[in-house]
Amino acid sequence: MGPTACEHPSTWYSVTSKKAYHVPSGWNGTKYKDGPGGTIKVSVTKGGTISLEVSGSGEWSAGALLAKAKVTVSAKVAGSVTVTTGHEFSHEVTRNKYGHLQYGSWGYKVNWKRYRSSGRNCGSRVEIGHGKATLPTTETGWKYWETSS
Repeated sequence: MGPTACEHPSTWYSVTSKKAYHVPSGWNGTKYKDGPGGTIKVSVTKGGTISLEVSGSGEWSAGALLAKAKVTVSAKVAGSVTVTTGHEFSHEVTRNKYGHLQYGSWGYKVNWKRYRSSGRNCGSRVEIGHGKATLPTTETGWKYWETSS
Protein backbone atom coordinates (compact mmCIF):
# COMPACT_ATOMS: atom_id res chain seq x y z
CA MET A 1 0.00 0.00 0.00
CA GLY A 2 1.29 3.48 -0.92
CA PRO A 3 1.76 6.50 1.31
CA THR A 4 -1.32 8.08 2.87
CA ALA A 5 0.08 11.60 2.76
CA CYS A 6 -0.19 13.87 -0.24
CA GLU A 7 2.81 13.10 -2.43
CA HIS A 8 3.08 16.59 -3.95
CA PRO A 9 1.27 19.01 -1.62
CA SER A 10 0.57 22.57 -2.68
CA THR A 11 -0.57 25.67 -0.81
CA TRP A 12 -2.81 28.51 -1.91
CA TYR A 13 -4.67 31.57 -0.69
CA SER A 14 -8.37 32.29 -0.96
CA VAL A 15 -9.92 35.74 -0.47
CA THR A 16 -13.16 34.85 1.33
CA SER A 17 -14.68 38.36 1.41
CA LYS A 18 -13.87 41.86 0.20
CA LYS A 19 -15.31 45.29 0.89
CA ALA A 20 -14.42 48.63 -0.70
CA TYR A 21 -12.70 50.80 1.92
CA HIS A 22 -11.07 54.24 1.95
CA VAL A 23 -7.69 53.54 3.57
CA PRO A 24 -6.90 56.79 5.41
CA SER A 25 -3.48 58.39 5.43
CA GLY A 26 -2.35 58.50 9.03
CA TRP A 27 -0.42 61.74 9.31
CA ASN A 28 -1.09 65.45 9.85
CA GLY A 29 -1.95 67.55 6.81
CA THR A 30 -4.41 65.02 5.32
CA LYS A 31 -7.50 65.33 7.56
CA TYR A 32 -9.66 68.43 7.99
CA LYS A 33 -12.95 69.60 9.55
CA ASP A 34 -14.73 72.91 8.90
CA GLY A 35 -18.11 74.53 9.40
CA PRO A 36 -20.83 74.95 10.20
CA GLY A 37 -21.84 75.55 6.60
CA GLY A 38 -19.81 77.35 3.96
CA THR A 39 -17.07 75.92 1.78
CA ILE A 40 -14.25 73.66 2.89
CA LYS A 41 -11.11 73.96 0.75
CA VAL A 42 -8.07 71.81 1.49
CA SER A 43 -4.85 70.43 0.04
CA VAL A 44 -2.40 67.70 0.99
CA THR A 45 0.31 69.60 2.89
CA LYS A 46 2.53 66.65 3.89
CA GLY A 47 3.45 63.56 1.89
CA GLY A 48 3.83 60.02 3.15
CA THR A 49 3.15 56.36 2.47
CA ILE A 50 0.00 54.27 2.93
CA SER A 51 0.94 50.60 3.38
CA LEU A 52 -0.67 47.18 3.25
CA GLU A 53 -1.70 45.88 6.69
CA VAL A 54 -2.08 42.13 7.25
CA SER A 55 -2.93 40.22 10.42
CA GLY A 56 -3.55 36.54 10.86
CA SER A 57 -2.72 33.26 12.49
CA GLY A 58 -1.02 30.14 11.22
CA GLU A 59 1.26 30.12 8.18
CA TRP A 60 1.11 33.09 5.81
CA SER A 61 3.17 35.57 3.81
CA ALA A 62 2.13 39.18 3.17
CA GLY A 63 3.86 39.12 -0.22
CA ALA A 64 2.05 35.97 -1.38
CA LEU A 65 -1.27 37.35 -0.15
CA LEU A 66 -0.64 40.62 -2.03
CA ALA A 67 0.06 38.67 -5.23
CA LYS A 68 -3.22 36.75 -4.82
CA ALA A 69 -5.14 39.99 -4.13
CA LYS A 70 -3.78 41.58 -7.33
CA VAL A 71 -5.41 38.73 -9.27
CA THR A 72 -8.66 38.21 -7.34
CA VAL A 73 -9.45 41.64 -5.82
CA SER A 74 -7.98 44.31 -8.13
CA ALA A 75 -4.90 44.75 -10.30
CA LYS A 76 -4.57 48.20 -8.67
CA VAL A 77 -3.86 46.74 -5.19
CA ALA A 78 -0.39 47.75 -3.97
CA GLY A 79 1.92 46.95 -1.08
CA SER A 80 2.36 50.67 -0.52
CA VAL A 81 1.22 53.91 -2.14
CA THR A 82 3.14 57.18 -1.98
CA VAL A 83 1.11 60.32 -1.32
CA THR A 84 2.61 63.60 -2.53
CA THR A 85 1.69 67.15 -1.55
CA GLY A 86 -0.60 69.44 -3.48
CA HIS A 87 -3.84 67.59 -4.26
CA GLU A 88 -6.44 70.35 -3.68
CA PHE A 89 -10.17 69.84 -3.13
CA SER A 90 -13.15 72.00 -2.18
CA HIS A 91 -16.72 71.10 -1.25
CA GLU A 92 -19.82 73.01 -0.16
CA VAL A 93 -20.83 72.22 3.43
CA THR A 94 -24.56 71.98 4.15
CA ARG A 95 -25.93 74.80 6.34
CA ASN A 96 -25.56 73.99 10.08
CA LYS A 97 -23.37 70.95 9.30
CA TYR A 98 -19.64 70.30 9.60
CA GLY A 99 -17.70 69.02 6.62
CA HIS A 100 -14.89 66.49 7.03
CA LEU A 101 -12.23 65.56 4.48
CA GLN A 102 -9.74 62.70 4.80
CA TYR A 103 -7.12 61.87 2.19
CA GLY A 104 -6.32 58.26 1.48
CA SER A 105 -6.36 55.34 -0.91
CA TRP A 106 -9.53 53.84 -2.39
CA GLY A 107 -8.72 50.28 -1.35
CA TYR A 108 -10.25 47.18 0.20
CA LYS A 109 -10.67 45.28 3.44
CA VAL A 110 -10.51 41.52 2.91
CA ASN A 111 -10.69 38.28 4.85
CA TRP A 112 -8.42 35.49 3.63
CA LYS A 113 -7.56 31.84 4.23
CA ARG A 114 -4.52 29.75 3.29
CA TYR A 115 -4.87 26.06 2.49
CA ARG A 116 -2.59 23.06 1.96
CA SER A 117 -3.64 20.07 -0.11
CA SER A 118 -3.68 16.74 1.73
CA GLY A 119 -4.68 13.13 1.26
CA ARG A 120 -3.16 10.46 -0.94
CA ASN A 121 -4.14 12.13 -4.19
CA CYS A 122 -4.08 15.66 -2.75
CA GLY A 123 -7.85 15.90 -3.15
CA SER A 124 -8.54 17.30 0.31
CA ARG A 125 -7.60 20.65 1.74
CA VAL A 126 -6.56 21.70 5.23
CA GLU A 127 -6.69 25.31 6.43
CA ILE A 128 -3.23 26.37 7.62
CA GLY A 129 -3.76 30.12 8.05
CA HIS A 130 -6.41 32.83 8.07
CA GLY A 131 -6.75 36.52 8.76
CA LYS A 132 -7.61 40.00 7.56
CA ALA A 133 -5.91 42.60 5.39
CA THR A 134 -6.34 46.25 4.50
CA LEU A 135 -5.18 46.75 0.93
CA PRO A 136 -4.40 50.19 -0.53
CA THR A 137 -4.65 50.73 -4.29
CA THR A 138 -2.91 53.14 -6.62
CA GLU A 139 -6.08 55.29 -6.64
CA THR A 140 -5.90 58.08 -4.04
CA GLY A 141 -8.19 60.95 -3.19
CA TRP A 142 -10.33 62.82 -0.69
CA LYS A 143 -13.27 61.25 1.18
CA TYR A 144 -15.96 63.75 2.26
CA TRP A 145 -18.66 63.38 4.91
CA GLU A 146 -20.78 65.64 7.14
CA THR A 147 -21.76 65.59 10.81
CA SER A 148 -23.96 67.69 13.09
CA SER A 149 -21.11 68.67 15.41
